[in-house]
Amino acid sequence: MAQRKGCLIGCGVALVLGIGAVVLLLFGIGKIVDVADKTLVDPDVYTSVKTGDPEDAVRKKLPSGESFVKNTLKEGGPAEPEGSTCSWYLSSGDNGDGDGVGSTVFRFCFKDGRLAEKADYKMK
Repeated sequence: MAQRKGCLIGCGVALVLGIGAVVLLLFGIGKIVDVADKTLVDPDVYTSVKTGDPEDAVRKKLPSGESFVKNTLKEGGPAEPEGSTCSWYLSSGDNGDGDGVGSTVFRFCFKDGRLAEKADYKMK
């Protein structure tokens, strides 16, 4: 009888740990999808917007950009124009040098309701 209780307890612990692992896996996949939804921009969108375009028109073409990788995307980029508000995104297209998707960062800086500057650079 004591062996049977020990086996049941062991099976219960294994079940709880297994369910916990599945929950963590789903949470991680959710975070990856969240980053993709909020930070990936098609290179055609980057090319289509021009300096001087109205901020609201440009922002309609862009995802929110608010994710936990935002600070990482800032690293290695050119200095931000003074008095501007910038947003950073990953390129959704292959940059052609074999590094894979997302190694190019697109930065859009707005000032006085207009696109003041756009820049693209390699993520470090």
